[in-house]
Amino acid sequence: MHPKAFVSYSWDSEEHKNWVAEMAARLRHDGVETILDQWHVVPGDQLPEFMEREIRENNYALIICTPRYKAKSDARLGGVGYEGDIMTAEVFAKGNHKKYIPILAQGKWNDSAPTWLVGKYFIDLSTQEKYEQGYKDLITTIHGHRSIAPPIGDKPAFLANEAVTLEPIKPDYSNITIEGIVIDEVTTPRLDGTTGSSLYKVPFQLSRCPSTLWSRIFIKAWDRPSRYTTMHRSGIASIMGDRVYLDGTTIEEVERYHRDTLVLSVEVANREEKARIIEEVENVNTALLKKQEHKEFVRNSASRIKF
Repeated sequence: MHPKAFVSYSWDSEEHKNWVAEMAARLRHDGVETILDQWHVVPGDQLPEFMEREIRENNYALIICTPRYKAKSDARLGGVGYEGDIMTAEVFAKGNHKKYIPILAQGKWNDSAPTWLVGKYFIDLSTQEKYEQGYKDLITTIHGHRSIAPPIGDKPAFLANEAVTLEPIKPDYSNITIEGIVIDEVTTPRLDGTTGSSLYKVPFQLSRCPSTLWSRIFIKAWDRPSRYTTMHRSGIASIMGDRVYLDGTTIEEVERYHRDTLVLSVEVANREEKARIIEEVENVNTALLKKQEHKEFVRNSASRIKF
């Protein structure tokens, strides 16, 4: 069904009447059932009845604005004034503002728009340069083909209040190693004759910063190693950043006894952290897979449900 549009205008001059008729004819050619008094009113017709009926029954009312149209509409003179009364009353009663499309045919907008239309979006056909773009805007509006906003999607996964995304987790399984002693940070023993005054702090550089989990496992492995000598010192190991510290030993003890225990503790921490991570990742990825499968099930089921 073709959309219907009634044209409201003033008979400013023969030239203006012809301009309106040409625009209306083009609209009819482009699929709009355009109602114009020049074509649809014959001698003997009741003009008020014609205007009321067409304004009420058409999908759109195209208001051709010129300085003379504004003057007649604001003063409520003649047919233009009567049509203005009908249109403003319908807008007030029904709130259907989009039905009434103002079209600037002559002059500037503030000089040509009736007071009740001043704030509305209007189509500008006032010059030859603006006519084609304005007409395109008009015809796409009447046919309901104006650009519309794209649909709103889901919140991005990285903003969702979820611990994971729908992408499977691929953690870093690379092992941590001890790269050597940080010589410049080895402290000096007090050597004041008190117990333990010959001991000092020895820092070791790790290949990267460990996780909190790795650090806990390492300290536990150091304090209770599976293999150790009578010279082992529990409770002296700590981790800060990417370094392990043995606070209360000597370089000689590290070389003779602690080196092997350090290596063993690192191996335990690498192995146990990796096992924990694998278990957690498998649980998370399994949950993700179930969630994805559920979404796919819902999507497929919804596509079969027709309304």
